[in-house]
Amino acid sequence: MFVRTVYVTGDPAKVEAAIRSLNSQGRELLEERPDYRGADVVVDRELGKLVAVSWWGSEEARRNSDQVMRERRRPMLEPFAGTVAVDNYEVALFHAVQPPRSGGGMRSTRVEFDPADTDLFADTFRASAIPRLEALPGFARCSVFVDRRRGRGVVGSLFVDRASMVASRAGQASARRADAAKARVTVVGLEEFEVVHADVRPD
Repeated sequence: MFVRTVYVTGDPAKVEAAIRSLNSQGRELLEERPDYRGADVVVDRELGKLVAVSWWGSEEARRNSDQVMRERRRPMLEPFAGTVAVDNYEVALFHAVQPPRSGGGMRSTRVEFDPADTDLFADTFRASAIPRLEALPGFARCSVFVDRRRGRGVVGSLFVDRASMVASRAGQASARRADAAKARVTVVGLEEFEVVHADVRPD
């Protein structure tokens, strides 16, 4: 699969309008596109950050949806959006244990690596991180996004409630350090969000 991520910052007081628009107009637009596989919307209400991820069965399907979404994105996100950043990734790994829930937690870890180490990064996560995550209470699903050309990636771990995500912080911090060294990646960003919507259909 392939994904497009839209990272938006703006006035926290206006984020609810953007959420409503994405969950209505945005979802309708996406559902009309061929090979659409679902979407996630996560938010940091306190700081005013929103991330929308659309999932696609092929790179061509994602690319073909770009034009219509590019034209409609800014109007849908008004008046919240102050800055909008769009990135495209390949899904190197998707692993689900149970469905995420609205109101749950999502931890996002951004990494950088030598492009030649892309598969090492994904394979290390599959072998080392997934067994640990599966043992955590409240764990729902995880994914690894990669940009092979630029040597960048994003790990997303979703939990069914915020308490489970918070309880995992200490253990995941030590594991992150070990896995980063093993996979030869540099962690360049760590954020946590509330899950507003999470619905991916991988098959």
